[in-house]
Amino acid sequence: MAILDILTWPDPRLKETAQPVTTFDETLHAFIKDLEETMRAGPGAVGIAATQVGSLQRVIIIDASSRKNVPHHGRQVLINPEITHWEGYAVGREGCLSVPDYTGNVIRAERITVEALDEAGATHTWRMEGFEARLAQHEIDHLDGLLFLDRLVSRRHDLYRRKRYD
Repeated sequence: MAILDILTWPDPRLKETAQPVTTFDETLHAFIKDLEETMRAGPGAVGIAATQVGSLQRVIIIDASSRKNVPHHGRQVLINPEITHWEGYAVGREGCLSVPDYTGNVIRAERITVEALDEAGATHTWRMEGFEARLAQHEIDHLDGLLFLDRLVSRRHDLYRRKRYD
């Protein structure tokens, strides 16, 4: 396994659209292991998308289990994820491994339904809410070439320089 280089804004590759995964083989499984190791190495990271490491595959990993009192499904590898239903909206603060110096307020759906394939290529449907739903939406946006910066409530009032404690 290896920790991959994370692309950071304004790298133009972050604006590219990922392509659906069609082959479920050892190459994909090795990539997923590297992607997860990369996520785990990030400070406080709870999600990552393949596009953040320069791979144009529709693969994300999310894991909201480190958050206390948050409904979640644990670690999930979602391949070719698609949001099929959403309800309600809420503003929340988001950060990103690809935008390490800033956080911002973004409006997201409060509850979503996601259809995706797992690592073996089997189809699953997940109903997510709260933080986990926000996390999935954030990572799926990466697959479509969007950053949280593209969804800020207001560029003037809702973008914050991240505090550094060295």
